[in-house]
Amino acid sequence: MATAAHLLDRAGFAFAREPGLRRPVPVIMLSDPALALLRDVFGNGALFAERPRIERRVVKWGGAEAVAMPHGAVVVSEDDLANVLDMFPQGNTLSDGLKIQQCNDFNAVFAVHAMPPFSQGETLRFGARLSATARIVLKAEAPAHTCWIEAVEAGWLFLIPDGFGQAWLLAVGGDPQALAQDAPLIGPLIDALEPTGGQFDTSPRMLAQLAGENWLACGTSAIAFDPICGDGTAQAAREGILAAAVIGARARGEDPALLATHYHSLLLASLRRHLQLSLPFYANGGAGRWWHEQYAAARAGYEQTTALLAKLPEPRFALHGFDLVRREQAA
Repeated sequence: MATAAHLLDRAGFAFAREPGLRRPVPVIMLSDPALALLRDVFGNGALFAERPRIERRVVKWGGAEAVAMPHGAVVVSEDDLANVLDMFPQGNTLSDGLKIQQCNDFNAVFAVHAMPPFSQGETLRFGARLSATARIVLKAEAPAHTCWIEAVEAGWLFLIPDGFGQAWLLAVGGDPQALAQDAPLIGPLIDALEPTGGQFDTSPRMLAQLAGENWLACGTSAIAFDPICGDGTAQAAREGILAAAVIGARARGEDPALLATHYHSLLLASLRRHLQLSLPFYANGGAGRWWHEQYAAARAGYEQTTALLAKLPEPRFALHGFDLVRREQAA
């Protein structure tokens, strides 16, 4: 939503924000490609340059030995994002949506929804992966600038250090303490684990309809990715870019129905690709019942999104910078 608001403001649209509340995310690891995208959108080449960096990723998956590989990312909190991207312009509330009021010849009210209630309420869900987070004190010998990912019998763990001797543990599939006890890679790195909060859903999902002639839906309440691929923030930024571009194209007189179909189909295609990329992880993470169930859910989601996408027309538009133009004009 912050990306869309920034681009719409830059394009001269008048809009009103509608505040809302949602569960905060304790920590976010922004990959270098995601960081480059945000820096491009907000015109700030030094964005988050001072934040702690992750330079290495250690993965233990499917019973194999742990493998270390280079990684590039920064660790930020949601407050960091809020302060820099101005997502909390009026106190501790996250923007619930935008109502675009006018810009030149565009006089219709157009809404961008980021939280329920949505204009279309039905949600397609692909599995049920309950997750929880826990605050961790790392042991002194834990390597700096490293994150860890490990598959265990009943789920998987993602340990993200904050650069100051502590870390956040994401546990997908069960209680963090219980899963950590079954984790020969991550378990020994933990010196202390604070009690966890409530569980939340990290299964892939999307609204059955993401756009209409006078509205768009975006954000994790409208379409959500499994954290296994680590693309959530970049996906949210891309959604904001597309939403702003669709509104700009409508203001130029493009057909509202075609634009709504284009927006919906592109986000549907992004979820299909995400499900396709996640399949090997769930196929190879473990041999137990939990892994078989998650693989089956991801496979069913991939097949369903493939079938839904096949019913939609080929994209009529393409992004040219931050603008949406007819494909024949972009060629």
